[in-house]
Amino acid sequence: MLNARPVPHLPDLLVIEPRRFVDDRGYFEETWSAGDFAKAGIGVTFVQDNHSMSLAPGTLRGLHFQAPPRAQAKLVRCVRGAVFDVAVDIRRGSPTYGHWHGIELAPGNGRKFFIPEGFLHGFITLEPNSEVEYKCSDSYAPDLEGAVRWDSVGIDWPWKDAPRLSPKDAAAVPFSGFHSPFGKGQIA
Repeated sequence: MLNARPVPHLPDLLVIEPRRFVDDRGYFEETWSAGDFAKAGIGVTFVQDNHSMSLAPGTLRGLHFQAPPRAQAKLVRCVRGAVFDVAVDIRRGSPTYGHWHGIELAPGNGRKFFIPEGFLHGFITLEPNSEVEYKCSDSYAPDLEGAVRWDSVGIDWPWKDAPRLSPKDAAAVPFSGFHSPFGKGQIA
């Protein structure tokens, strides 16, 4: 059974707690079950898995989205190190447009973060050699990718020094100048 709880102020986001079977050897857990997601009413089919590794703490990746008709829902987990993972609602007409939620993901807590279509996604690494795996509901479409500048949304990042950014993320448009491709029809 899926142990998922909605984020109170952004209920389309889900925090999924692990069900671990622990013994003297360690533990076992299912990290993904299509049947459990379907039973929980989450009708998402994942078609691509991504894995990123960041060498240094303070590496920030995001805030990214993929536009319709190839928008992506994501199921994110950290398999090594630790990250602060963030989602921002960019569905025009949503009562929570521009609101964000962040959560620490790490192997020790085993949490996963479900982010539906219509949200920006990004994370900052909190430890060296942090690795993140995430499932996507559509394949990567470079002509439909976009980004919003990490420091323009009002996110309370737990990293106070200047983050390490890719040139593309450093040049992303600020939220104030962003026109979301997600309209009222794309609200989950």
